[in-house]
Amino acid sequence: MPPPRPWPHFLPHEMKPTRTAAALVALLVLLHSSAALAAGGGHGDPVAPVVLSLAVILLAAKLGADLAMRLRQPAVLGELVAGVVLGNLPLAGFSGLAPVASDSSIDMLARLGVLVLLFEVGLESTVRQMLKVGPSALLVACLGVAAPFALGWAVGAWLLPHSSGYVHAFIGATLCATSVGITARVLQDLGRSQSSEARIILGAAVIDDVLGLVVLAVVAGVIGSANLGGSLSFAEIGLTVGKATAFLVGSLALGVYLSPRLFSVASRLRARGVLLAVGLGLCFLLSWLADAIGLAPIVGAFAAGLVLEDIHSRDFVERGEQPLETLVQPISSFLAPVFFVLMGMRTDLRAFAEPGVLGLAAALTLAAIVGKQACSLGVLGRGVDRLSVGIGMIPRGEVGLIFANIGLALTVGGERIVDRPTFSAVVIMVIATTLVTPPALRWSLARADRRQPLGPPAA
Repeated sequence: MPPPRPWPHFLPHEMKPTRTAAALVALLVLLHSSAALAAGGGHGDPVAPVVLSLAVILLAAKLGADLAMRLRQPAVLGELVAGVVLGNLPLAGFSGLAPVASDSSIDMLARLGVLVLLFEVGLESTVRQMLKVGPSALLVACLGVAAPFALGWAVGAWLLPHSSGYVHAFIGATLCATSVGITARVLQDLGRSQSSEARIILGAAVIDDVLGLVVLAVVAGVIGSANLGGSLSFAEIGLTVGKATAFLVGSLALGVYLSPRLFSVASRLRARGVLLAVGLGLCFLLSWLADAIGLAPIVGAFAAGLVLEDIHSRDFVERGEQPLETLVQPISSFLAPVFFVLMGMRTDLRAFAEPGVLGLAAALTLAAIVGKQACSLGVLGRGVDRLSVGIGMIPRGEVGLIFANIGLALTVGGERIVDRPTFSAVVIMVIATTLVTPPALRWSLARADRRQPLGPPAA
């Protein structure tokens, strides 16, 4: 079978399905606008406008993902940009889509999508992998959280001097996250998944996820306490850190002990879909427990995925069923794009006309990139390209959007911690860091290869 032709040569032919999808999305947008104008009477099944909105969102998400992948960018970037386009169509006169961004039913589906997404991310790693990562990965992760948080706080204090310290802290928290899925895909495409740089990046990303969630839990907990009349104190911070650490350690320890027994009992049930039901049930239970003690539900969803290993579903697989990770993928493929498109729709392009928004976005992007370069200082030993490690930790992707979305729901004294202009600036930062990583990592690894000493001449 001959190798595929280079991308520029097959693009015009391959664009035909994309044009068809674009025409279909345009038709659905017009239908949605017409339906919104005709909905004044309030007749019909209340699910009808929801499913029409979902049709527009899902098709636009896949169209955006397709275009992004043709441009050799992550699919999540295309879904986000598709949301930005849909969300700003009212500026062009299509007012029917305006209520979707604030629709409670769509918002609930997006929130479920976040939980399933973090559960799926957790399934890709295990507690044992976390324990096996070396000192380099641990130090890289710690620096990759501390430096961006400090720089984000500094940017907030500099450009938003009239905002409270809670705002500055949350901006710092949004810069802590790393979307390692983007980097992992680039490393895989380049055949470098087993390199020293890849092992450090992927190992550090597992710890980075946990540390980032702890930082988010601390900041959100302190803000929630302040909203109830408390004040920012080291005691509150210590209590929140203690709760987050106790929950993570406790849920992981208990999960490692109980999950094999739980799935062993569940495997005796002969009904279809037992494995998926038990897995999602554990995900939602830990998400509820995390919320009950004042942490973000995504902390529990991530912990649930982390404790589940392939061996736990072995009995199901041996009788011909798919692994849990495979079963979760279709649900994530349905719900996660709803979240990304909705985040894009909540980005108001008019906000960029306000003084300071573009400056804030540029400063946050610079802080996000520079902050992750501090990771390179944590690489121990020789023979590892430190620049590539730092670049590999840059993309914020879906994790940064999740953090920013949580900020939209946090208030102190009736005022949102993250207002629309700030949220729009964070979205631009996410887009920029997602765009810059693939080409930068390709260049950095090629540069490292050129600097490798040549081997001895053949005899």
